[in-house]
Amino acid sequence: MEIIDYSLIKQGGLIMWPLLALSLIALILFIERTLYLHRGQIRSNEFIEGIKNLLRKRRLLEALTVCEETPGPLPVLMKAALLNYNQEETRMRNSIQAAALVQIPLLERRIGTIASIARITPLLGVLGTIIGIIKAFFNLQVAGAYAHQGILASGLGEALITTATGLCIAILAYLAHHFLHGRLRALVHDMEYVGNEIMQFLLYDLPEEENKHIPR
Repeated sequence: MEIIDYSLIKQGGLIMWPLLALSLIALILFIERTLYLHRGQIRSNEFIEGIKNLLRKRRLLEALTVCEETPGPLPVLMKAALLNYNQEETRMRNSIQAAALVQIPLLERRIGTIASIARITPLLGVLGTIIGIIKAFFNLQVAGAYAHQGILASGLGEALITTATGLCIAILAYLAHHFLHGRLRALVHDMEYVGNEIMQFLLYDLPEEENKHIPR
């Protein structure tokens, strides 16, 4: 059983090759971004509680080590807060926001490319449609008195194939973008939650005597 019908690709004309190339690029980007965002998704509540327990035991260095060894953007924000635990609220908040400004573009990277592919492929399909129709009328003109409906059908077939292919790729790319954007929003929400939680703990919930004696 053939995975790809090459006769269909050939019938679709030259526009089929850039369409297939864009579909392959979208697939690769989707897999890479899905794995990247999944790697950064951790159980935020358990992670925060673990860090809080270490701080209650005055084990700041161990908490920083846990942040460095845990993948994803959440530990980066946590580390930024811990490095400024004895500073005022404004400075601590600024350090967390600066860390978030570095992490968010890393999470968003390449997701916009998938959205661009979703917008471009229908246009390529329409271009293939126009080329197919032009080719059909040109072949009819060349055939002259010997023209038959098969010539017209060949051109219209090319036009319909490219249109359908472009729309299918666009729909799948749009769904992939929507899925990744949802995962991105969930991560950004977790980042906001972790930043607020650790600030609340360091500034107000951590006992004052423990805060003063946490080793640098």
